[in-house]
Amino acid sequence: MLLEIVLATVFVSLLSFSGIILLSLQKKTQDALVFIILGFATGSLLAAAFFDLLPEAITGLPSGSVFAFTLAGIMVFFILESMVHWHHEHHDHKEHEKPVAYLVLIGDGIHNFFDGVAIAAGFLVSLPLGLATTFAIMMHEIPQEISDFTLLTYAGFSTKKALIANLLSGLTSVLGALFFFYLSGYVQNLQFYGLAFAAGGFIYIAASDLIPELHKQGKMRVWVQLAAILAGIAVMWLLANNAPA
Repeated sequence: MLLEIVLATVFVSLLSFSGIILLSLQKKTQDALVFIILGFATGSLLAAAFFDLLPEAITGLPSGSVFAFTLAGIMVFFILESMVHWHHEHHDHKEHEKPVAYLVLIGDGIHNFFDGVAIAAGFLVSLPLGLATTFAIMMHEIPQEISDFTLLTYAGFSTKKALIANLLSGLTSVLGALFFFYLSGYVQNLQFYGLAFAAGGFIYIAASDLIPELHKQGKMRVWVQLAAILAGIAVMWLLANNAPA
């Protein structure tokens, strides 16, 4: 199972190159594609939390422990993103953008570390759950990497340096996965605690990051938003209900 975990986290890390790929498209095409991905990612994350992670966590832990760790996941992601957003909003002049870019990379690296924890926890329970968790994280990472790449280039990073910095930040998911995998050998039922924590992170990202971004697009696209969200939910529901036992 370790091989599957490492391959999944490395693949997710390589999504750091999605920024340059999508930004090479025309602005109109890029905006439409990112808009659809945001909606699909919202549905995928919420469905992964409620259809996959929480039900599996409850099979291995008392419900009180599951929801306590879900709440912990929400709070940890709130703290991480609050730190990054606070620095970004209070240093909006061009000369301050480079320090902010490094702060964003650090925050994103910690975020990716926990993504690796989620992937490892999923694979430790079952191969289908690991794949479903990886898929949900991938859908969120694409718009996130585009945003990070844009910020780094605006801060004065060359294209090559921005790609390398993004990749190094993404590779912390491998560290998170390895840390969790080896720690699970010493802590009983750790994978179920990890699933509950990851569910909290997924819920937070979808509700706090992605849905507000969709609202910014305007009410004229509400049906496109809804269709993309429902598509993400449908895919995760199919994965959850058609996986081999």
